[in-house]
Amino acid sequence: MTRIGLLSDTHSYLDPQIFTHFDTCDEIWHAGDVGNLAVMEQLKAFRPLRIVCGNIDREASDLPLNERFQLEGVDVWMTHIGGTPPRYNPTVRPELKGNPPNLFICGHSHILKVTRDPTLQNLLFVNPGAAGKTGFHVMRTVVRFSLDAGKILDMQAIELGKK
Repeated sequence: MTRIGLLSDTHSYLDPQIFTHFDTCDEIWHAGDVGNLAVMEQLKAFRPLRIVCGNIDREASDLPLNERFQLEGVDVWMTHIGGTPPRYNPTVRPELKGNPPNLFICGHSHILKVTRDPTLQNLLFVNPGAAGKTGFHVMRTVVRFSLDAGKILDMQAIELGKK
């Protein structure tokens, strides 16, 4: 079993609560718009980090736009601008339809959303919302869950407080 702490859209602000909420996590995943690279370095120093490049991450241009990997028998795809079911971003839609992962993660919208897409072999879509203080969202959020033997378990949305 692997415990995951998922966040996105920090926009150069890393709430100290994240370290408490993710203290039981084995890995941290960041779905883009990290902002200042110091945020990324703090997360890397805390736990192993998987991160993708967001639209504000010009400074971190060596970050991948997409990460697709297998972990605990779960096919995961993480990107920043992915859209939302059923209106996926045109750049990811063909791959999603032709070879859907079990878990599709994106950020960008600043809207917390966890939903199944029954049109894509029951794909689980997760957007952790925005953990930072920049943007139109009101509540800052992150997500915590587990992967084990091909299953996605214990999904929890965590509110960090108003921005």
